[in-house]
Amino acid sequence: MTDTKPAVAPGAGPLAGMRVIELAHIMSGPICGMMLADMGADVIKVEKIPNGDDCRRFAPILPSGESASFMIVNRNKRGIALNLKTDGGKEVLGKMLASADVVTENYRRGTMEKLGMGYETLKSMNPGLIYCAISGYGRSGPMADKGGFDLIAQGMSGLMSMTGEPGQAPIKAGSPVTDINAGILAALGISAAYARKQTTGLGQMVDTSLFEAGLQQMYWAFANYFADGTVLPKAGSANPTSAPYQAFRTRDGWINIGAANQSNYERLVGVLDIPGLADDERFQSNAGRLRHREALVEIITARLAERTTDEWLVTFDEIGLPSGAVLGVPQASSHEQAIARGMIVETEHPLAGPMRGIGLPIHFSEGTTNASRPAPLLGQHTGEVLNEYGFDDARIQALKDEGAILETEIPA
Repeated sequence: MTDTKPAVAPGAGPLAGMRVIELAHIMSGPICGMMLADMGADVIKVEKIPNGDDCRRFAPILPSGESASFMIVNRNKRGIALNLKTDGGKEVLGKMLASADVVTENYRRGTMEKLGMGYETLKSMNPGLIYCAISGYGRSGPMADKGGFDLIAQGMSGLMSMTGEPGQAPIKAGSPVTDINAGILAALGISAAYARKQTTGLGQMVDTSLFEAGLQQMYWAFANYFADGTVLPKAGSANPTSAPYQAFRTRDGWINIGAANQSNYERLVGVLDIPGLADDERFQSNAGRLRHREALVEIITARLAERTTDEWLVTFDEIGLPSGAVLGVPQASSHEQAIARGMIVETEHPLAGPMRGIGLPIHFSEGTTNASRPAPLLGQHTGEVLNEYGFDDARIQALKDEGAILETEIPA
């Protein structure tokens, strides 16, 4: 089959030349695809007809009718819309997968097999294909057939058991951390498999899950339990292994202080200038500070409440003490460090206009990354992509008539 991949431009991203077919939807798979696209891969997002990715209906819905939630995780992709219940839709997808480097999906186990496109079938058709499956619990084990959601994965992995303040009911992290981490793990696995493919020419199955993505967040908790059976309790923002290392109230807000070792604790004590604190035997060692954390926090908070967060930050920066303000979303999105690192990017959407998003949190000295393409309209690139795979205008029209494809034109 003729190679359908575009030529790699000089200075392109490190994954330029990789062709990815994204069948994944909602969050974890699209995050994986967006990271690959930001690093230069040509990611073609395949959506169902008539309504596309379910995330297109997630709040907030903009005045243009587009979902901000969809757009923030689908940047830099081209989009086509197929009806895989039709022969024509299956024909199109089959042609695409026959020469792709990667396919990603987060369906329940067995869905792709019902379409006649399970891993073993695709492997025989395209030995170089990297097949990435993201699921709730993984493709093996007693729960392999169950669907998964971030809330459930956070609970089952132990994350909710140690999130929040002591005595509270189980609380999930404010961000869908297992969804996001599963997408990152998938992108890492695909990149590793792609590196191997460069020497062997062969693809493989890459398999990760929300449950495992949650378990991976539990290193310190598991370290304590594996060492001596200790189950770490909820501790709010505090750290179970060192103190003081948590958020404290100031006169006008909150500040995080990371006095996690003896030298930083002594720096903190010196600048707080609290009579008797330096000589208090309860707090001479980290073990003592952990045992008497409640008393220590009360003493420190009383002093911090005398000044503003910004005033304390200036003081702490002067002595090199790790500290930072506890920011809200508006403040974090406009912070000078986030801007300097290119973490806030903007694209021009054909319907919604300028759209801000979160940039790629990986930086390379060679090869550029970019965020120039907005999330696609449903079926925006169907004709363009099908032309690349050898479908002429007459065949494309026949597929439209069959209801196998949908193409959306950008309004003039």
